[in-house]
Amino acid sequence: MKIGIVCYPTFGGSGVVATELGKALADHGHQVHFITYNQPARLDFFSENLFYHEVSVSNYPLFDYAPYEVALASRMVDVVRFEKLDILHVHYAIPHASAAFMAKQILLTYGIYIPVVTTLHGTDITLVGRDRTFKPVVTFSINKSDGVTAVSEHLRRDTYEFFEIENDIKVIPNFIDLTRFSLKAKDHFKKAIAPSGEKILVHTSNFRKVKRTEDVVKIFAQVVKRIPSKLLMVGDGEERSACEQLCRDLDVCDNVRFLGKQDAIEEILSVADLFIMPSQSESFGLAALEAMACKVPVISSNAGGLPELNIEAVTGYLRNVGDVDGMAERAIYILEDNARLAQFKDNALARAKEFDLAKILPQYENFYIEVIEKSRAKENSFI
Repeated sequence: MKIGIVCYPTFGGSGVVATELGKALADHGHQVHFITYNQPARLDFFSENLFYHEVSVSNYPLFDYAPYEVALASRMVDVVRFEKLDILHVHYAIPHASAAFMAKQILLTYGIYIPVVTTLHGTDITLVGRDRTFKPVVTFSINKSDGVTAVSEHLRRDTYEFFEIENDIKVIPNFIDLTRFSLKAKDHFKKAIAPSGEKILVHTSNFRKVKRTEDVVKIFAQVVKRIPSKLLMVGDGEERSACEQLCRDLDVCDNVRFLGKQDAIEEILSVADLFIMPSQSESFGLAALEAMACKVPVISSNAGGLPELNIEAVTGYLRNVGDVDGMAERAIYILEDNARLAQFKDNALARAKEFDLAKILPQYENFYIEVIEKSRAKENSFI
């Protein structure tokens, strides 16, 4: 198949999933065309089956805001026509699904019916989509897609609850590439971080308010009083300065390192003993899955799709959003006994294997085929 993938080219969950999916599809022999405004962050190797088409946006002085959606639709039309794509897969409802609808209508004037699959990732539904400014467009775009997927059952339910959706939504969960995310031999790095054998806790995110990064610091402040520990905060964003100040206020600065954005996150996870994710909202929890693949148990909130991934008392523990004391108590419970910690680590890896890319990729391939076959009848009716 010739597949067009439209996504945000960032370190965020939707961009990471879209890019890793495209790379895997290319490895399977499909021709994959990324259409976005920058080269995706994880599109980091050359393949004869991978192509990148940049969306250039006019900076004509008439526009106060660059018309990205129009430029994206035009670029999709161009790529579909001249690369003869079989299907478009757009990740994140706004503006990708609405731009895809515009492109589809334009392509009809050329006698081309291009099927569109829209994947919902979370905040496009739970945050942006609920804004009444965007809600009609989100609803329309989902209903006009030829196929719709969501990354968790919880997100699927939320979409039906908050929007008037007529389309079927298929759940295809996020996945992990176990050839990349696995326990690496990084003893020298671990020794540098924890020279006296301290336990290492890790948090990774974009440091937005929804991630509740200050809760991570508060949890750690309780843990370190009981168990010699270090905390690695990976990522960057608007809440970082508040977290740094909180470390000073709680007098834990000597045991906390802010590492900023990192590409080789699997190397950091390979030295970790526990992953902390106290998020206000998570449609799936991809960062937690990456940790589990590196044999790191998870302490998380029970928000969104996290209970579908993190199994209570097996791969870690879940507590209510904001329950810092409960999360700290469970973190201490896991870390205070090495045999117990080892069992949780084994359980985390076993759970991660259930989301192996090799198991999830065929679900997307089969869904593409299903959507393309259903669209052929529509194509014949339009031509």
